[in-house]
Amino acid sequence: MKITDYERVQELAASNIFLLDGPNGTKTIAADALAKALIGLLSSKDFIGGVNLSELTQINKLVTGNKLLVGTTDGNKAIAAEDALFAMLDSFAPVELRRVIFRGKNLGTALTAVQKAAIKDGSFKGMFLGDYWNIGGRIWRIVDMDYWYNCGDTAFTSHHLVIMPDEALYNAQMNTTNVTTGGYVGSEMYKKNLENAKTIINAAFQGSVLTHREYLCNAVANGRPSGGAWFDSSIELPNEPMMYGHLHFSPTSDGSTVPSIYTISKTQLALFMVCPRFIVNRSYNQWLRDVVSSANFAFVNYCGDAACNYASNSGGVRPVFPVG
Repeated sequence: MKITDYERVQELAASNIFLLDGPNGTKTIAADALAKALIGLLSSKDFIGGVNLSELTQINKLVTGNKLLVGTTDGNKAIAAEDALFAMLDSFAPVELRRVIFRGKNLGTALTAVQKAAIKDGSFKGMFLGDYWNIGGRIWRIVDMDYWYNCGDTAFTSHHLVIMPDEALYNAQMNTTNVTTGGYVGSEMYKKNLENAKTIINAAFQGSVLTHREYLCNAVANGRPSGGAWFDSSIELPNEPMMYGHLHFSPTSDGSTVPSIYTISKTQLALFMVCPRFIVNRSYNQWLRDVVSSANFAFVNYCGDAACNYASNSGGVRPVFPVG
């Protein structure tokens, strides 16, 4: 089997040393120093603190047209600087690093057995934030990793990717009238209108959509969430913290009333923190699961503003779910 340039870089990175053929002869450089230099070449020099200037000068000479020349037993091989960088990172990057470095690579038209194994063992090898699958004419993008790990009334101990489609799957109502009775769990969206999304998602990721325990609102009083419970959860609408990193329209404690807004989905999904442009698509609006009042649920507006909307209006269904 032919060894690719990408695999050669991975082999070199495994020893933490790279052999570079430069104008002043052959020299070695630590993989982490080379990675920093490559990041500098791909972005700005603010990212290359700690790299030896002579090393950076030599790497700059080696990189021509965004190509890196790597010395191998079969002669010098040219590889794109970006590919070399991610090959090195893939050899040692922990999940904490993978979930904040955006790559945006097409991972194929199906979740493979190799990819699934890399999720299950928690290495997430070959995957970075923003990578995606193109399945059924839709883009399914990695928005976080191990987001719900060890959470729930029963701990969720399966390593997992968090996936969302780039666009809403379809439009639907939260309720047939402008009420929020029963909260998210009591809504027509939860009881009926998510079923088509579940069919689409389970067909795209057959046997790989995981179930965890999620605390969801099931009662509303005076337009405020007043009750909730733990439910088995696989495919749901996201909430405001997952999209924005904070509550925006959701009621909070006013010193006398404490709303039932308990949730394990309490922090912003990594993709939306690193690349907030993915929160919004101007071709659709999207529902969130938060109760805002007796008549409104939270909403991401197509023009980019955090919003709320009457429950009977039609809005985009863009679910979030764990895969592993």
